[in-house]
Amino acid sequence: MDPSRDVPIFPLNTVLFPDGRLPLRVFEARYMDMAREALKSGAPFGVCLIREGREVGQPAVPAEVGTLAQILECDMQQMGVLLLSTRGTERFRILESRVNPQGLILARIERLAELADTPLPERFAPCERLLRAVAANQPAPIFLEPVRFESARWVGNRLAEILPLPLPVKQSLLEVDDSLVRLNVLLNFLQQRGLIVN
Repeated sequence: MDPSRDVPIFPLNTVLFPDGRLPLRVFEARYMDMAREALKSGAPFGVCLIREGREVGQPAVPAEVGTLAQILECDMQQMGVLLLSTRGTERFRILESRVNPQGLILARIERLAELADTPLPERFAPCERLLRAVAANQPAPIFLEPVRFESARWVGNRLAEILPLPLPVKQSLLEVDDSLVRLNVLLNFLQQRGLIVN
């Protein structure tokens, strides 16, 4: 079976980045079944920002680029509600999709290659310091292991997910293939708002 065909898509009002943490509260039958199948097979599902529609009810129209998610933990504290802890793995693009009778979007996807990761250049050191300060100020760890403050890709992805950016901006950052371009955008955003100084 081709793992890039019939990938379940979970449209959400959020943007998941690779190596990011995404807790999910699942209660609709289509997504309960999706989660059960993912737990059984170990296969990922796709998380995409909603372009049109809502999270609940009729199938929403997802953005073309999303991130595959792997379930790390699963818990059911009340009947009919599944609590999932998931991790973003790799970006993908939807090539074509269909909706099954249950209302679940199934897509044929292509995985998106990124430029090779690089050590964090010195000019982005303020981004690293801000990220470290945010992480140190939380009562519990907010980033999944391994933390990689030396990685340009990791620092850019973590900043993009925690900063209060409009969802369309986060989506555009997800679609960038070059981690240094992503970091440049984030550095400019932070400098313009006086959140960091060089």
